Amino acid sequence: MVGIDVGAATAKAVIFAEGEILGHFVMATGHSVELAARRTTVEALRIAGLPESLDELDYVVSTGYGRNAVAFANRSVTEITCHAKGASFMIPEARTVIDIGGQDSKGIEIDEKGNVKDFIMNDKCAAGTGRFLEVMAAVLEMDSIDKLGPLSLKSTSPCRISSTCTVFAESEVVSLRAAGRSREDLAAGIHRAIASRVAAMIKRLKIRPEVVFTGGVAKNIGVKKALEEELGIGILVPQEPQIIGALGAALLAWRSTEEEQKSTVG
Repeated sequence: MVGIDVGAATAKAVIFAEGEILGHFVMATGHSVELAARRTTVEALRIAGLPESLDELDYVVSTGYGRNAVAFANRSVTEITCHAKGASFMIPEARTVIDIGGQDSKGIEIDEKGNVKDFIMNDKCAAGTGRFLEVMAAVLEMDSIDKLGPLSLKSTSPCRISSTCTVFAESEVVSLRAAGRSREDLAAGIHRAIASRVAAMIKRLKIRPEVVFTGGVAKNIGVKKALEEELGIGILVPQEPQIIGALGAALLAWRSTEEEQKSTVG
């Protein structure tokens, strides 16, 4: 069974069978959603040691903003549902999911079975997303956003970045850098800014532990630390947080095949 999550920035595919992940792959979405979905799936199949043929797939569920453009999918499901299912599978105690992707951020309240009870989402503004970090990393002349997290932990006096708009925040960081503030303090301030924005959104839900952080930004230790400080609660990050949506889609594909088999036997 295959789950494909085609986001604005990256495409992810997970191969799932017999209760475990057999293979997964992540790549930039690029200009073509369909091509990214195909390439990601083929690579995941290769890693799983399975035939690299889309025609031989049992069941495919697509999710993400490009889910409806995946022609070889059997059905599509919203990313809210898929992130809930994926997070619950990886961390069964999960009750709140915070997902920060390339172009949006979301909070999801779930039950013990990974069903969605409530959710909130920001997909209208780049602030509070991975794109915000990309812009800020460029301002700090860093060749990778992966370096922002470790750099921020060296800060002794984090900068205060008051703007909630990415454009204005960029100007603010430029001004602070010109004033002589260190990159460490700027990086810490950037993480606090994104955490403040996301926390304000999440607090509109009923936050219950365990809180699980998913999406590509969850790999950033600086954002995780800032979010924990803003929310006043510990946050768990599953292994490979970027593939949680695709994993949830794969789990739903697996469930669909089981239901079909039961109906056939019945």
